[in-house]
Order: sequence, then C-alpha cells, then structure tokens
Amino acid sequence: MMDENRVQVLHASESAAALPAGVERVLVYPQQPDESNSEQEAIPLSHYLWVLHRYRWKILAFMAFCVIATVIISKRLTPLYTATATVDIDRRLPSGVLGEQSNNSMSSSDDVEQFLVTQEKLIQSDAVLRPVVQQFHIHNDAEKKISKELPLSRVEDAPIVLKKLTVTHPPNSLLLLINYSSPDPQRSADIANAIVKSYIAHTFDIRFRAAADLSAFMAKQIEELKAKMERSAAALATFEKDLDVINPEEKTSIFSAQLLQLNTDLTTAQADRVQKEAAYNAIKNGSLEAAEASDQGRQLRELEARLDVANEKFATARTQYGTTHPEYKKAAGLVAELQRQINALRQNISERVAVQYQEAVNREALLKEAVATSKAQFDQMNARSFQYQSLKQEADTDKTLYEELIKKINESEINANFQSNSIRLADQARPALYPSFPHTGLNALIALMLSGLLAVSGVFLMDAFDNTALNSEDLERRLQTPVLGSLPATKFLPGTLPMQDPVLKPTASSNGFGSVALPKPTDLATQSIAFQDAIRRLRSSILLSGNTTNRIKSLLVTSSVPGEGKSTVAVHLAVAHSQQMYRTLLIEGDMRRPSNSLGMSKARGLSNVVNNDTNWRDEVQTSADFPNLEILATGPASRRAADRVGTVLRKILDEAEQEYDLVIVDTPPLLGFAEPLQMATLVDGVLVLAWAGKTNRNALASVLTHLRRVNANIIGVALNGMRPDLTDHYYYYGSHKEYGRYTKTANN
Repeated sequence: MMDENRVQVLHASESAAALPAGVERVLVYPQQPDESNSEQEAIPLSHYLWVLHRYRWKILAFMAFCVIATVIISKRLTPLYTATATVDIDRRLPSGVLGEQSNNSMSSSDDVEQFLVTQEKLIQSDAVLRPVVQQFHIHNDAEKKISKELPLSRVEDAPIVLKKLTVTHPPNSLLLLINYSSPDPQRSADIANAIVKSYIAHTFDIRFRAAADLSAFMAKQIEELKAKMERSAAALATFEKDLDVINPEEKTSIFSAQLLQLNTDLTTAQADRVQKEAAYNAIKNGSLEAAEASDQGRQLRELEARLDVANEKFATARTQYGTTHPEYKKAAGLVAELQRQINALRQNISERVAVQYQEAVNREALLKEAVATSKAQFDQMNARSFQYQSLKQEADTDKTLYEELIKKINESEINANFQSNSIRLADQARPALYPSFPHTGLNALIALMLSGLLAVSGVFLMDAFDNTALNSEDLERRLQTPVLGSLPATKFLPGTLPMQDPVLKPTASSNGFGSVALPKPTDLATQSIAFQDAIRRLRSSILLSGNTTNRIKSLLVTSSVPGEGKSTVAVHLAVAHSQQMYRTLLIEGDMRRPSNSLGMSKARGLSNVVNNDTNWRDEVQTSADFPNLEILATGPASRRAADRVGTVLRKILDEAEQEYDLVIVDTPPLLGFAEPLQMATLVDGVLVLAWAGKTNRNALASVLTHLRRVNANIIGVALNGMRPDLTDHYYYYGSHKEYGRYTKTANN
C-alpha cells in the first residue's frame, strides 16, 4: 500500500527536472481516512462539560443579572392582598318539594365536575359582578382609558371582567374558593363576600324567573291543549257512531274467521282441481293406466281380460280350423264385440273425467271470487279500525298531556315559592395579614432556574452553531485528520528574533492614541518561551511523521484563509530546525503578499528566479543570527511569477533536497489561489495551519479535500492562537503560573 501511494505522488509531481541518478525518494504517508466509512463519532459528554466550564462566567453573570432584576422588579411592584370566601354546594339537597325537582341529585362524578365548572363561569359572569362593581366602584385602568375615548353609557354597558378575581375548587370536594386581590386587605375581603352574596342571589333569581317563565308558558299552552283534547274526543265519538259495530275494539273478528275458512276451502279446491286436471290430461293423451285408475277401472280391466282370452281362442281357431270354419267366425265375432265394449267404456270414462275436471275448475273460480270479496270487506273494516285507533290514541294522548300539564303548573307554582338553595356561604372572606403578590423569593428562584436553563441552552446553541476550529480534539473528531500540535496565542515584542530568549525592559510604546504600557515582562517571557517550545514540539511531530531512514525533506506550510499565522509558523519552524545544527532552507512562496522575514531584502528572491530564469542559488540570502538557515525570499510582488512558480519549484526542490536537511515552503492561502495546490504535489509533506476560534471548519475541510484530491501528502493540521478558554486540555507551559516560576528558576 505504501508503494502504491509513493508511485501516485511521484507521478503527480513529475516535472521537467528528473530525480538525480542513484537517489530514491521513498516516503511514508499517513493513512488517509476512508471517506465512505468516516462517520462522525458521537460527541462525548466531556465536551458538554467543557462548554459549561468555558462559558461558566457568562452563565453565572446572566443568571445573577436575571435574579437581581427579578428581585428589583418584585420589590417595586405594588403588593396585593388576597381574600378568600368559601362556597359550599350541597348536591343532596333538592331544589324543589314536588315533581322531579324533589329528587334531582347528582351522583355521577362527571355531572358534579360539569356543574362545578358551570358555577365557576357563572360567578365570573356579568350578572353576578355588575352589582358588586357598582357597589364598590371598581374600575380598572383599561376602563378608565377607554372611558376617555368612548361615551360613558357605552363603557357602563360593556361586559364586566375582574382580572383580580379567581375562582377555583379543590379536588375531590364540592367547595368553590372565590379569591379577590387588591392593595387594601379589607377591601379584598369585602368584595369577595359581596361577590358570594351576589352569586347566591343570582341563583335564586335564575330559579324564580325560570319557574315563572315556565308557568306562563304552560298557562298559554294549556288553553290550546284543552281545545285540541275536546276536538279529538268529539271526532272519536262521531267515528264510533259511523262505524256501526257493537264493539270497536274487536273490530274484524267475524270477517277474519270467514276469510280464514274461505282460504282453507280455496286451497282444498285448488288441490282437487290439480288432481283432476292431471287425470283429464292423462285420459286425453290416451293413457291406459289413467283409464284403469278411474272409477270404472275395474270394469275396464275385466273386459280387457276377457278380450285377452277371446284373442287366444281366436288364434287357436284360426290355426286349427281356418277362416271358413264356424268356430273361427264365432271366435272372431267374440273378439270384435269385446273390443267394441272396451272402446265404448273408454269413451265413457274420458267424458266423465272431463266433466269432473270442469266442475273442479268452476268451484275453484267461485271460491277465488268469494275470497277476494271477503278480503276487500276485511281490509275496509281493518282500515277503519286503524283510523279508529288513531283517533282514540290521539284523544287519550291529549287528555294525558292536559292532565300532566295541569300537574306541572301546580308543581312549578309551589316550587317557585320554595326558597331552599343547595348553594350557601361556608366561610366568609377575612382581611389577609401578608401580601399574596409578589412572591419575591419564589420569583427569584424561578428566575434562577429559568435563567440557568436559558443560559445553558444558549451556550449549547452557540457551541452547536460555532463552526470554527476550537481545539485539537474537536478537529480530530470532526475532520478525521491528525492534529500535530497547538501553538499558544503570543505577543511578539518589536525587534525580537524568532526562537530567541526575549530580553524585556519596562518601556512604553505609542499606538497613535498616546502612550501604552507594555504587559508585565514576566508574562511576555512566559508566552514567548511557551510558543518556542510548542514550535519545537511541532517540528518533532512533523519530522517523526516518517521513519528514521526516509525523513521528510521538503515541507509546505499553508492555510485556508489569510491571517492564520502560516508565515510566522514557517519562519519559526525553519529557525527551530536550523538551531538543531541542520541546514535549512526557507522558501517564501507567497509572491502575492510578500513578507519580510528576518529583515531580508525584498529586491531579490523567488520572483526573480521565475521571471528571469536565474539560478535560485544566486537569490538565496543568509542571516548572521542563524548560520544554518538560508532564505529564498519572495522578491518583488508579481502576479506573473505567482502563476508560473509551480513550473520551476520542482527543480528547486530536487536540487535543494540534496543540499539541505529540510526545505520549508511558505505559500499563499489555499482557498482562492491555484499555485498552492500545484506546489503541494511537489513536496514531501503539507502542514495546514488553522487559527483556533477563528478558522471555519468547513473551509478547513475544503482545504483538506482539495489536497487529497491531488494526492498531496497531508502530514496533519496545526492549531495556532490557542487560548485557555478554547479547550479543557490546555497543557502548554505558558498557560500555567508554575511554568513561569520554573523558567525563572532556570534562567537564574
């Protein structure tokens, strides 16, 4: 697998300049993640704990602000005193003394619950509250404001709603609690008691008016019902007279018995007709069996038997005597006579069967006619009987309704005067000693809980929408790419050389707005030393990404966007490597935005090599402070040189790798420029810089995708600008006070 990757990279980085003879470049590349199986791991719980730890002061500050604001607002609110009056509802007490009202009681829990809810709404109705409002002159601010804009009469006629009135009922009870709140405790109690009295009086008034309306309605209806009853009774009497029967209740008993007998006779006649019709058809078709089955069948059978005997004698005489013999003639005459008698008897039987069949047909027709006549009489009588029953039922119903209505009128008049009520005052409202609103402690507790929940949700939401590279653990989990190191955020003093111990003096500098004091020297020294150690660790991680025999000879340093410190890191890596007594070459390849590293001249450099086709060795510059470091600066800025740099960089790298231990190439940001991709295919390894808390993860992922698409060897990612608030594993020395004392002791 390593050989295949090596061949692919070398093939992608081929240029006009071939490798020197006898030199074999064998590189060991980190294993690229399988994109098809690179599912993001679940976010660990420690990440959420770190988010809470990171924003803990903001969360606490927000919670403290909310609690303090709640307490201040609660203290400034006008205190309200609540008075409670208790109403008892006895559903076992009947609302009347007669009729259904004397037995009406609610046994079902659903009925009781519905009744209590109804009473709650009734207490808050306009009819109950209006007398109380008029008595105590209760007007809220909204009514006062509206009364200035609308006529007073319209405001007074508007429905009344008391916002400070609440009606509740405790579970599993028949009690209603009427609560009213106001700044004056005595006024609260008086208004609550007045509402109870108005409610009870209103229930009496509802019952009385309902009974009075019912009595008036029934009195109006009784006259119409009486006239209707008289009309139905007269119609029934007239119909009984016209019906002309002795007992109208038994109506059609004679007709029904007669019709039943006729139906029986008709059925018998139909069966007899069918039987005789069958015999007639058989005789008509010449059936011998049908003739023998008739009344004269015995006589016919006797003649047929005698004919058989005569035929035998006739056959014997014809055989023995011949046709001229007297015996023959006698036998022939006997056969002819018997045959004539049989034919005559058959004719007689046929005529007799026909007569019997015709009689049966006539009898059936007469019975059918009699049945039809009897049925018509029965139907007519039955219809008149139904009419009689309808008239009788109507007369009885009118009479019953009239009697029931008279009874109801009497009951309603008595129950209307019965003043018993199941709703009564159980406990009067009394002035409260302590205000019921506001609850400062409870409000503060609720504000603490809600603000904490809101703050925690907010920081989690901020973290979910934070698409920047925060720390190495986050990048490795999301991008499946190794993070080689983290570089702390550091301030460099002007004139300080890379990877040199700072010499700090208390001075002041000007930024255009006046004199500004520098930070404490010990803090700057600690930051500088921590950054240097992080650079050394990053250098070791890069060089150890291969093996001891095939080390990385050329390294490209790039980033996704400008301002992520790639040039600074490239310079420090080059200096750190040269301090190990290794020859190091730094190629500043960002010709669009040249940097001035170590004070090198900008008049000569890589752009001269690309544009003038000069030898790159002639443009290399050295630094007196770093004897093992040589720099190929960018030279004058040139877009043309930036477009052509890839064509000559391969040759420079092939030659430089033979003379230097490590070649570091600084390039423009990869997103938006074409030359970094081409240059990435020419080096042994690519280091991608990202600024912690600033670089977008999507941009960084796009950079890695582009590099992998061209088969570039991505060694890893380095995070620059790390701060303690961006990770819970902030282990570099500069973040600890102990390391400051440690470095101070070492310097001494």
